Amino acid sequence: MELRHLEYFLAVADNLSFTQAARRLHVVQSGVSATIKALERELGAELFFRGPAGVTLTAAGQELAPHARAAIDAARSAKDAVAATRGAIRGTVTLGTMTSINVIDLPTLLADLYARHPGVLVQLRSARAGSAGLLQQLRDGDLDVAFVVFPDGPPVDLHTRLVAVFQLLLVVPAGHPLAGRESVPLAELAGMSFVDGPPGYGNRTVVDQAFAGAGVPRTIALEVADIGTTATHIRNGIGIGFLSRFILDEIGDSGLATIRISDYDLRWCLYVAMSAVRPTNAATRALFSLIEEMIPNRGASSVR
Repeated sequence: MELRHLEYFLAVADNLSFTQAARRLHVVQSGVSATIKALERELGAELFFRGPAGVTLTAAGQELAPHARAAIDAARSAKDAVAATRGAIRGTVTLGTMTSINVIDLPTLLADLYARHPGVLVQLRSARAGSAGLLQQLRDGDLDVAFVVFPDGPPVDLHTRLVAVFQLLLVVPAGHPLAGRESVPLAELAGMSFVDGPPGYGNRTVVDQAFAGAGVPRTIALEVADIGTTATHIRNGIGIGFLSRFILDEIGDSGLATIRISDYDLRWCLYVAMSAVRPTNAATRALFSLIEEMIPNRGASSVR
């Protein structure tokens, strides 16, 4: 069994597609198929179900996945350790990010990283399932570092650093009956329609927990994956919503009014995280350290 076999297996397992795996590996699809078949022959078990509905892992494939990932991680760590003895940091880091969240200046961060460590390659992946999805990818080993919102505080299996804390404000169209109010209790929002992120997004989770705690039902009229578009939909009257002052300053608050919630402290806490239980390579540690250097006010809260 070669590392290449495991790399091809993980590419198919992660994408559940031979075509997408071939694109990720920059090889032809027939090469991926032949490699997987060779691995299956060596192991004496089928690793994937192949059918009209697509590709899924068999029980054998599910058992192999964590071991394959650990083997690849160990091989990369060994290679990076040898490079480090020569004073060079090399390796690939997969960084999970959120759309429309620019607390950390990523272009400047990456430029600085490459200037310090030219042998490091960073792969950026935008959140497809919000913080919940990023957290799962971190635990599965698909991401090395990620910017994540933890409504209930960071879990113990991750090494985390607080990046920023923002208060969530109620945002309504300028002509809304609540516009002009300084504050409102959550109960007064019962029966109103909201624009929010999908379940699993940190912003959504914070607000959902507050409404559940207050015993106030909430109707979501529109779910948007890109938080930067939320203000536009609110401005157009689809519903009201919750955004931080930071987001509003970036996208503009023309035609909108902001109101504080009087009986709940809605805070959106952004962390940078990496695994605390899985070995991390030198490149991952270098990126994490550089992010720590760039945290505004060295991690001080930014509640406004």
